[in-house]
Amino acid sequence: AFLGKPDAVGLGAEAAILSTQHPSASLIAVRWGERSAIIAIGQRLRVDAGGTIEALRAAGYRLMILSGDHEAAVREVAERLRIMDYAAGLKPQDKIARLEALRAEGHLALMVGDGLNDAPALAAAHVSMSPIEATHVAQAEADAVFIGERLEPVVQSLGIGRKAHRIMLENLWLAVIYNFIAVPLAVAGWVTPLIAAAAMSGSSILVTLNALRAGRRA
Repeated sequence: AFLGKPDAVGLGAEAAILSTQHPSASLIAVRWGERSAIIAIGQRLRVDAGGTIEALRAAGYRLMILSGDHEAAVREVAERLRIMDYAAGLKPQDKIARLEALRAEGHLALMVGDGLNDAPALAAAHVSMSPIEATHVAQAEADAVFIGERLEPVVQSLGIGRKAHRIMLENLWLAVIYNFIAVPLAVAGWVTPLIAAAAMSGSSILVTLNALRAGRRA
């Protein structure tokens, strides 16, 4: 049995004809014994794909599509989502090269993918996510797996990440301010050990309570 590109089983000419009839469809060749055929698979965006892209765009993220699919299929999706930065016909190593180029430019890339072709790039990305219905290999390489048909968890995760980063900085400044004030007082002997211990405990409680805010919905 074989499942892959039409050219691999000598069906390139048939694939060319189907491409003219269904320009945006993905073509997959199937061979079982001596019999072979081509399956044309249409594209269907997730119900909240448009809203998710707009939310990410409004938050200031740079959006990019890296796909192994053919040009017409990728272009149709990119135009519907208004993502001008896209690339089609990429092999796994091509996707990794794009991610490495982004890293060299100082960007930290979040990749969301679900296919076998995406697995190496998911592992190479700074952080990656995969839906629960993705291939097992993609799920294994992703840093996080989200459930459901919607892409909303991607936006939520980024929001929580930003909030957690902000709270970590706040806690660091709280610790710096506490030590800047409390340590000199303790060294000078202006506070008793009991008061110093109570102040230290209070500082730890304050930092812990502030950190718990990151767990709330961003």
